Amino acid sequence: MTFEFQVIKGIDHMPNTQSFRKISSRDLMFRAACVLAGAMLAAGATAGQQTPPVMKIDLEQAVQLALNHNHALKAERTQIEQSQAQEITAAIRPNPLFTYDDLFVPLSPGDYSSATFNSITEFDAGLGFTWERGHKRDARIRAARDQTTMTRSQVADNERALVFNVGQQFVNVLLAKSTLEFARQDLASFQQTVGISEDRYKAGDISEADLLKIKLQMLQFQTDVSSAQVALVQALASLRQLMGYDAVPANYDVAGDLEYAPVHGNKEDLQALALRQRPDLMAAVEGVTASKSQNDLARANGKRDLTTTFLYTHVSAINSASFTMNIEVPIWDRNQGEIARTRYAITQAEESKTEAQETVMTDVTNAWEGLSTNGQVVDLYQSGYLKQAQDSRDISEFAYKHGAASLLDFLDAERSYRATQLAYRQALANYMLSLEQVREAVGTRKLP
Repeated sequence: MTFEFQVIKGIDHMPNTQSFRKISSRDLMFRAACVLAGAMLAAGATAGQQTPPVMKIDLEQAVQLALNHNHALKAERTQIEQSQAQEITAAIRPNPLFTYDDLFVPLSPGDYSSATFNSITEFDAGLGFTWERGHKRDARIRAARDQTTMTRSQVADNERALVFNVGQQFVNVLLAKSTLEFARQDLASFQQTVGISEDRYKAGDISEADLLKIKLQMLQFQTDVSSAQVALVQALASLRQLMGYDAVPANYDVAGDLEYAPVHGNKEDLQALALRQRPDLMAAVEGVTASKSQNDLARANGKRDLTTTFLYTHVSAINSASFTMNIEVPIWDRNQGEIARTRYAITQAEESKTEAQETVMTDVTNAWEGLSTNGQVVDLYQSGYLKQAQDSRDISEFAYKHGAASLLDFLDAERSYRATQLAYRQALANYMLSLEQVREAVGTRKLP
């Protein structure tokens, strides 16, 4: 928007109002509105570029991200493909063997003729094949497939461990966030107390020594905030490592709060479910089957293979054919050592299966008892101790601000309130961790 006017030299000849080009009020308002709208759009675009939305994930999303992006788990999953490749190797049949020899070939080209070929030169061409006995190929395929089945369960058990670690670290993040929020609230509240104490000191109601004690006490609250901030950053970094650094941005956050959600059910039902769900127990059961397959393969390998050969021979203008066969006589080596080893391996696998069953029962028992105990602790806090600590602090604060309580009484009530709140948050975190342990012990996140 520009104005045109006459430039008059000298201060004695000022332009009058008629020297300006007249601009209509409607045109002026339209141009101003355009400028204002453009400025608002530019400001909105700039603000959108500077403050991108923060990605927030809940616990189930964190678990899914870890299952999809954790590189250690990806490395473990390749064992399934490796085992499937061994199935291909196990199904391969022996290659046929081609043989050829040419004897008494003249070195001088002039000596080579049809007569020489018929009377002197001798050559043989043959094709041999090894016939596997004892159903070795079937035994190899069955053993390889059983190994793949067991490998799948072992990888599933690694997934179970990863899911527990993610749940545990997620709870640690929630605890760090809750602790930081409480530390900031407590610091802000105590800063008000410091301000009131300074006013009372100026009025002569308290001594300088009491004022210094209150200011020194604020150092504890400031330290709590700093420690909580560090704990939150570290917890988020550890959780990101489990989920995969490429799964979430650096400034991600978690959604959720520390909460108490009672679990309905009993230990016996959870143990029965664990005996059906736990992948490590399934791997132990499948290990028995795989060991039996290895024993069958060792017995099959004790059978000696038959090799047959068909041979075509040309000697002195005579063409002939021959058929040969050979087989190793198993007088001393009948693979008896491998047969004995795999038989003991079956016993080992059966004992490992029994041990895995006992481990499942023990894990469920320990996790259930921990969940019940931590739930009782949370109930104690919620039944009245939290309110009592809050009331005690509020009463002492009110009495101190009005000169009816000593500084030591107020500081003691403040410390008790702070300790109770921190302990309650830790109790909630312990309960949620116990719940994750129950899920790990059972082998599924869906509890009855």
